[in-house]
Amino acid sequence: MERFHFAGLRELFARANEEKSGDQLAGIAARSEGERVAAKQALAEVTLGEIAAAPLIEPERDEVSRLLLERHDRMRFAGLSYKTVGEFREFLLDDATTGEVIGSLHQSILPEMAAAVTKLMSNRDLILAAAKIRNVTRCRNTLGGAGILATRLQPNHPADDVHGILLSALDGLLYGCGDAVIGVNPATESVEVAAAVLHALDRLITTCGIPTQACCLAHITTQLQALDRGAPVDLLFQSIAGTEAANQSFGISLGLLQEGRERVLASHAARDVRWVGANVMYFETGQGSALSAGAHHGVDQLTLEARAYGVAREFQPLLVNSVVGFIGPEYLADERQIIRAGLEDHFMGKLLGLPMGCDVCYTNHAAADQNSIDNLTFLLALAGCNYFMAVPCGDDVMLNYQTTSFHDALAARRLLNLKPAPEFARWLEEFGIFKAGEPVRLSPSSHHLILSRFTAALEQHTSASHG
Repeated sequence: MERFHFAGLRELFARANEEKSGDQLAGIAARSEGERVAAKQALAEVTLGEIAAAPLIEPERDEVSRLLLERHDRMRFAGLSYKTVGEFREFLLDDATTGEVIGSLHQSILPEMAAAVTKLMSNRDLILAAAKIRNVTRCRNTLGGAGILATRLQPNHPADDVHGILLSALDGLLYGCGDAVIGVNPATESVEVAAAVLHALDRLITTCGIPTQACCLAHITTQLQALDRGAPVDLLFQSIAGTEAANQSFGISLGLLQEGRERVLASHAARDVRWVGANVMYFETGQGSALSAGAHHGVDQLTLEARAYGVAREFQPLLVNSVVGFIGPEYLADERQIIRAGLEDHFMGKLLGLPMGCDVCYTNHAAADQNSIDNLTFLLALAGCNYFMAVPCGDDVMLNYQTTSFHDALAARRLLNLKPAPEFARWLEEFGIFKAGEPVRLSPSSHHLILSRFTAALEQHTSASHG
């Protein structure tokens, strides 16, 4: 009989993970399916208390570890500490454990615990458990409620041409997309570009009365400089990771994120806008980022992803999404690994209390295709994913990757009887874009109204730019 020995929790976690090319690249993956099964069996017998007592990355050398331990609700955790990881899985899947029950435990669950139980769950388990949990957030509108599927309208432009961005945004709005955010990835890391994009999107939103929020996904420091110059920042964006060293590679720290959040909240208080909530941060993550930065400390990529969600939770974001296939086949090699990672990330984020969306995507050198996107999109929609990306034809002309399209969101909503965010849904009806919850062919009067308001936004932008 073959026997396996695991030298501590860090190695046990890595060996118990589902197959990931990133873990293989790091040299920490299970060396056989037999070893993977043995690791899962051993992990199932570990108690949550043992995980809490043995941080995988020492807090003395990592500010993320310190944050996670400082915020851990130990009083509420006392009722969970005796459970093994296997028993925790059974608890989460039990019909008697409702989403409200899980919601009451968010702060008592450390990210490493979320990662551990995820390693024992099948894809079906991840969908069933995640579907129970609704994490609602608010900024200009309300996201994450039951029966709601939102979209991030992503009107990127390879030259940051503002008119092109606005035209693409209008196209997506006419398909009912954009309730999560109208978010642009700038091609140029420039304060001037970020400010121009933010001003233009704000004029579009204000002129057309759209209950949504705008974001320019430049580096946080670039956005804050644009804010200092008077640009309207609805959401402050940043990519984050699960270790201090990985975040340093992004040019950020926990202190900078906190400062940014406070500055945006202060700017909101000074603006003449009806905010329905104070969730003002937008974070993106993805398995493999710490490894790609040489900052993984020998910890597997799933567990590090969970730790990134622990970081996000600290700042009460409106939106969080895993860009699940963007990092490339070195970390997620093919459709099977991408689908698994997407379901893992979504479940872990929701278990930790986050408003999880997903950029269901792949790069052109991965072993995946449009059918891969379709498969994961509908699995995540069944699991209660808060939002997806909405990109013209699913092909981003600036980032050069494949993701979900305007039509994908419509199909998921129609097949699963899901709706846009409630405030946004009312706006779609008022503009004549939707009728009784369904998109309609625009009447001449509705078409004229939309185009006239959109033209007014363009004219305001042009006048302001020349001025």
